[in-house]
Amino acid sequence: MLQLNDISLQFAGDLLYKNVDLLFQPDHCYGIIGANGAGKSTLLRIISGELPPTTGTVSVQKEDRMSVLEQNHFKYDEFPVMDTVIMGNRRLYEIMKEKDALYAKEDFSEADGEKAAELEGEFAEMGGWDAETEAAQLLNGIGIPTELHYAQMASLDGRQKVKVLLAQALFGHPSIILLDEPTNGLDVESTEWLEDFLVDCSAIVIVVSHDRHFLNAVCTNIVDVDHGTCKMYAGNYDFWYDSSTLIQNLLRQQNKKREEKIAALQEFIRRFSANKSKSRQATSRKKILDSMQIEQLPASSRKYPFVGFEPEREAGKDILSVEGISKTIDGVKVLDNVTFTVKKGDKIAFVGDNEAGATALFRILVGELNPDEGNFKWGVTMTQSYFPKDNTRFFEDFDGNLIDWLRQYSFDQTETYLRGFLGRMLFSGDEVYKPAKVLSGGEKVRCMLSRLMMSKANALILDQPTDHLDLESITALSNGLQAYPGNLFFASHDHQFIDEIANRIIEFPLGQQGCLDREGSFEEFLEWKRGRA
Repeated sequence: MLQLNDISLQFAGDLLYKNVDLLFQPDHCYGIIGANGAGKSTLLRIISGELPPTTGTVSVQKEDRMSVLEQNHFKYDEFPVMDTVIMGNRRLYEIMKEKDALYAKEDFSEADGEKAAELEGEFAEMGGWDAETEAAQLLNGIGIPTELHYAQMASLDGRQKVKVLLAQALFGHPSIILLDEPTNGLDVESTEWLEDFLVDCSAIVIVVSHDRHFLNAVCTNIVDVDHGTCKMYAGNYDFWYDSSTLIQNLLRQQNKKREEKIAALQEFIRRFSANKSKSRQATSRKKILDSMQIEQLPASSRKYPFVGFEPEREAGKDILSVEGISKTIDGVKVLDNVTFTVKKGDKIAFVGDNEAGATALFRILVGELNPDEGNFKWGVTMTQSYFPKDNTRFFEDFDGNLIDWLRQYSFDQTETYLRGFLGRMLFSGDEVYKPAKVLSGGEKVRCMLSRLMMSKANALILDQPTDHLDLESITALSNGLQAYPGNLFFASHDHQFIDEIANRIIEFPLGQQGCLDREGSFEEFLEWKRGRA
């Protein structure tokens, strides 16, 4: 059991939240949600003991072991993969190393023997003899092949390191597991494995994630960080969203009726308070009026940007044809004889492990790269606008503020128009004068979406557009792309985002020619792939 009692936190002079009382139970998975900056990751740091609260206590039973997903991907570069996973149980790893050091001594004494015997007993009690087997099972499940289990962490790429650190957090049957964005960088198969693992897990699992599909799959409860506090609700994300929206609507309707009643009473008092024959009724109504309170809805920290794409011209019959395109990047053939034709209205999601292949194709289609082989042809009516995965070049050398940055892409150069547009993208007041080069990742994405909207193109190409966005911005972007009448080409790790938007799925399997191409939803594509396996 894990309990938070009267937690409050002053952060940078502001009260982030107060009077937080939460009880976490074993065999439950708790999803922490809230707007960017609301304090989701901060709450995990308080629970883990990394950050002391301003007031209150975090109570953990003495026998419970807590495991935290490590965020520093370079921390274990000097260690082998297997050791890194076993370090998830720090005491077990220390015993292993202490035993090895004792047995390696040339002058092994009787005292050393007694100490070794003690360590062996503790080692066995902690399940040490099965440690490597369990670690290997976790690594295989999360998608790290056996040949890498004893490799140095420094030799792994970024996505592989993420998977190893996730295996570390799950190792050794911890009582409490804290996971901050665990699906970032995971492929579909690894995410599904993690979902199954957490559903079957008997620990207290607390997870921060922007992945709605993942939250729906694993969560038994939602902790909403909003209104300056944290409240817990039963059910997964969709259940929380539907019920909270219903409650907000009911409160608004209730307040509207009260406001109408108050207005009627005020009008009666105004008309008849000076009339002796009506004064008693007016006094009575004034007492009723004084007793009525409009229940104020708490000011939510959630803000939804406006995302809407309007093409300047409708596309003709011919959209795009791709014929036999191949491309090698850094010695790896990421596109191999890829051929497909796009129909009007297609919204195509490019999925799978071969992210480099999708990025290479996008850059070829907008003229940033040349294919090694093959060709492509856009229809004569088509105009394209591109959202790259890495947007650094758009900001790092720009010395102006946000208004100046956006003015580069706007037909209307007036500050009034640009301020209004930035306001719809959640930049208000003096924020529009912030230097463009100091923006956060999420702010840069919103600026790039503004640029995309101003293009009025009838073909949009988006490479991982949900990276750095909070749930509210992802919802707004999804709604905007669903309503978009043009053609769409996009890559994303967000399962639900893909399922809401795409009517066609394409995958470029590494080591295979061509592509997997199927019309329908993402769920239908995954089911079709399972049937082919």
